[in-house]
Amino acid sequence: MSTVVQNFDVWKKFLGQRVEQAEKLGISQDTIAELAYEIGDFLDEKVDPANHSNRALKELWGVADEDERHTIARLMVKLAKSNA
Repeated sequence: MSTVVQNFDVWKKFLGQRVEQAEKLGISQDTIAELAYEIGDFLDEKVDPANHSNRALKELWGVADEDERHTIARLMVKLAKSNA
C-alpha cells in the first residue's frame, strides 16, 4: 500500500480500479462515497503524505468540516473513476 500512496497517478488509478470493482458488485455510489470518506480519515490520521499532491489533499482534509470532507471524498471517487 505504501507504494500506491507515494505516487498520485498510481493512487488515482488504484482507487479507480477499486471503485469499478465495487460498482460491479452492486455497491451504491453513496456507500462508495462513505467508504472514501472513511479512507480519507484513516489516511489523515495514519499516513504521512509522500508527495505534494497527497500533502495538498491532507491539508484540505485538515481544514474541512465534516460536510466538506464528504464532498472531498465524493470528488476523489469521481476523479478515481475518470482514471481507472
